[in-house]
Amino acid sequence: MQDLTGKVALVTGASSGIGRGIAIALAQAGMTVVAAARRQDRLAALAQETSGRIVPVTADVTDEAAVERLFAEADRSGPLSLLVNNAGIADDRAIDDLTLARWREVMDANLTSAFLCSRAAMRRMKAQGGGRIMTIGSLSASIPRAHSPAYTASKFALEGLTRSLALDGRDHLVTAGILHPGATRSELAPGITDKLQGDCLDPAQLGELMTYIARLPPELSLLDATILPVRIPFLGRG
Repeated sequence: MQDLTGKVALVTGASSGIGRGIAIALAQAGMTVVAAARRQDRLAALAQETSGRIVPVTADVTDEAAVERLFAEADRSGPLSLLVNNAGIADDRAIDDLTLARWREVMDANLTSAFLCSRAAMRRMKAQGGGRIMTIGSLSASIPRAHSPAYTASKFALEGLTRSLALDGRDHLVTAGILHPGATRSELAPGITDKLQGDCLDPAQLGELMTYIARLPPELSLLDATILPVRIPFLGRG
């Protein structure tokens, strides 16, 4: 397993929820973590909490120019070892109530952001001879919930993007994988996921898992994994 001390990670959607949990765990493992999100105040608080191991960068990762600026800022910390594509939003509109504008908003937040960041990371990682790209997916990529066509389609698409990245990166020791968490306490769906109790994941647990993945030897890849509480209704869920 690799020692992560001094290595550089970039985590999107890092101001709350899963992204925040992952950023903190990676920083605690010794990495310099470039934490990206749109909420500057949240990022500043996160950086203060982790004693300087987190570099906060305010960025809208659905914007191509903003992503290029984000990665240029990350370059100042050193070669990028790990990208975590976590930024995203939820949506529960049935297709007959779903506007084209909302469809595009969900696709931009969940899929286009991962494309833009993965492209920037792949360019750097190929040039330096290796790296790891991890994406946060969803159980909906396997078994969707009703009334969620935009969210479901975006998460299915992330699986395809991940497999394509893994194929294109393998000759350069650039690995790609996707992690599908079950219900996690977060701000993804205010009024729902932030009120979860009992059979749910905590972002810190996902941070521990991402840290383990980051420590894998560079010649090993975790292509896809599902993590969920034992009693959560997943197989055969309604």
